[in-house]
Amino acid sequence: MSDVNKTTNQQWGGRFSEPVDAFVARFTASVEFDQRMAKQDIQGSIAHGKMLASVGVLTEEECDQIIQGLTEIEEEIARGEFEWSIELEDVHMNIEARLTQKIGITGKKLHTGRSRNDQVATDIRLYMRDEVDFLLDEVTRLQQGILSLAEKEADTIMPGFTHLQTAQPVTFGHHLMAWYEMMQRDYERLMDCRKRINILPLGAAALAGTTYPIDRNMTAELLGFERPTYNSLDSVSDRDFAIEFTSAASIIMMHMSRWAEEMVMWASAQFNFIYLPDRFCTGSSIMPQKKNPDVPELVRGKTGRVYGHLMGLLTLMKSQCLAYNKDNQEDKEPLFDTVDTLKGSLRAFADMIPAIESRKEHMYEAARRGFSTATDLADYLVGQGVAFRDAHEVVGKAVGYGVKEGKDLSEMTLEELQAFGDMIKSDVFDVLTLEGSVAARDHIGGTAPAQVLAAVARAKTELEARLA
Repeated sequence: MSDVNKTTNQQWGGRFSEPVDAFVARFTASVEFDQRMAKQDIQGSIAHGKMLASVGVLTEEECDQIIQGLTEIEEEIARGEFEWSIELEDVHMNIEARLTQKIGITGKKLHTGRSRNDQVATDIRLYMRDEVDFLLDEVTRLQQGILSLAEKEADTIMPGFTHLQTAQPVTFGHHLMAWYEMMQRDYERLMDCRKRINILPLGAAALAGTTYPIDRNMTAELLGFERPTYNSLDSVSDRDFAIEFTSAASIIMMHMSRWAEEMVMWASAQFNFIYLPDRFCTGSSIMPQKKNPDVPELVRGKTGRVYGHLMGLLTLMKSQCLAYNKDNQEDKEPLFDTVDTLKGSLRAFADMIPAIESRKEHMYEAARRGFSTATDLADYLVGQGVAFRDAHEVVGKAVGYGVKEGKDLSEMTLEELQAFGDMIKSDVFDVLTLEGSVAARDHIGGTAPAQVLAAVARAKTELEARLA
């Protein structure tokens, strides 16, 4: 047989005189992980086929055959009956080969006017759009859980910390609403990221577009994209949207890791601020008394994993010349793992946060320690006409006395306090109580229980509008 008549086992094999080495075939194949985009690949192919028929590249009969065949293949995959082949490299070629097997030569016509380069770029965007929509729903569910708990704990007093030292009294509800605000920014980042995901690269072909009379606006409309991309070179090589998503995911994980750190501390015997239900914890194989906060600990640990994927994707792209390079096959595993890790972490927290129970007495007692109302005393002195810097010094001396005597400011007598300034009157004890301190910050964003409830109400209105 002459070399001209030899065939290879790849659909792109006309240029090659021998089959790819078996190891190389396995090494370069991506089907083991990119098959999760099969639904999106079929979705994109159906739209591409309809577009080709509309411009006369395919007949209506051929288009119908293709759609029927692809629909049957999607059903085979859903039933777990589809046989994936490493020799066919990726999800695209596996599906195309099966389509050709089912409907004959018409299946080979589907790839007219496109390349695997713009096909995979389209698949990833379709996949990411679906996943971002799911993640947005999970973020909303987590926010609802935070609001539910914050409303219940609006007047539960606890210490607020800076440098992990007792600073000023706050409420648990107010602290929870800080978590809500972080997650609100995360929601907005994901929404913004989605805008840049939702642009269609299909039609860029390998890198330079195609000579066929394609209608990219039609394809974009069929697939729900905002518009087609505007440059064919950038279309097939752009992975900014994947990096941006992984960056947004890293920030979300950072936020949840901060919460996780607080929950791990608060659930410990040393703090005893909260109770985590048993279903979110595990025990020890040797110490019968142990109850380990594994869910928050794992989320805290998985954060580094997502950070690593972000750095991996940035490094992947940093030296690539235009346009597409095989390097870009390495974008999928870190991206897919980031999606899976974020989905699992959000689900765990959305289930766990509303189930947290506060240990009010321990929180209150902790707020009493550490002179948490010192700033309130300084503000009181300012109200008596003392310059703030002078008031700061007076209170500092009072705290020094309290440390020496083992007394909190609220435990000192009026005579003891007046030793540091005769402008101090008996009404000072109104501001030295924890309740008075918290209630005094009665402004938007403040710690007063009424303000916490107002913040919850505003947030609920925003979520209702989002879900409408």
